[in-house]
Amino acid sequence: MWRPWGNKKMPLRIHDTSSPFSCSSFKDIQHLCTQDSSASSKRNANVFHRVRIVNSLLRSWGPARTGKIADSVSDPSISIPGAEKRVVVYFTSLRVVRSTFEDCKTVRSILHGFRVSIDERDLSMDSRFLDELRGILGQSNLTLPRVFIGGRYMGGAEEIKQLHEIGELKKIVERLPAAEPGTCVVCGGYRFLLCNECNGSRKLYTQKSGFKTCTACNENGLIRCHSCFFFVNIKAKILG
Repeated sequence: MWRPWGNKKMPLRIHDTSSPFSCSSFKDIQHLCTQDSSASSKRNANVFHRVRIVNSLLRSWGPARTGKIADSVSDPSISIPGAEKRVVVYFTSLRVVRSTFEDCKTVRSILHGFRVSIDERDLSMDSRFLDELRGILGQSNLTLPRVFIGGRYMGGAEEIKQLHEIGELKKIVERLPAAEPGTCVVCGGYRFLLCNECNGSRKLYTQKSGFKTCTACNENGLIRCHSCFFFVNIKAKILG
């Protein structure tokens, strides 16, 4: 009925419990845990040490040094007349070149955080902005974005990010008047409207000459929002 025990040994199956981690006792586990915690604390200490060094350098520079950095970044000989009370940004909303699109997005995000009047000029919406920017800078090969603050040329993405990191950009932008809350009720904040002459088709028909190209709009059949353009210029004249 019952299996005899006797001296016959029963075979034992031993399961393989091998793993990348092995130790001989609980003391080894405690030792390894203390090693991991000490290594992570050393890494955190190195990071905090570098942060303290950067902060100490910025404090040692002081406002005079940061002001010199802003003067070296901007070019006083390049300016936009009539834009002394606002920020002007030349950018593109196309994603053809990812790095350019990301730079434009980052700069616009930084500037919108200050809540000042911003005149955004999208070169992909109107090619005349490109001709305008080339005439201002005197260059044919241009990279975007390009930023003007108070009518003064401040540079591109790297310059704006550098000034923002050291806190100098906030001091420059705070001199400008605050932007009015809300968006334009005419264009919804897009700053462009469909041409009311050709309805965006870029073609006009007359019985005398037949079809001809519309000269009132740009290559996309759009015109600048008269409400935004009028409001920005009137406000600049009043504050000026």
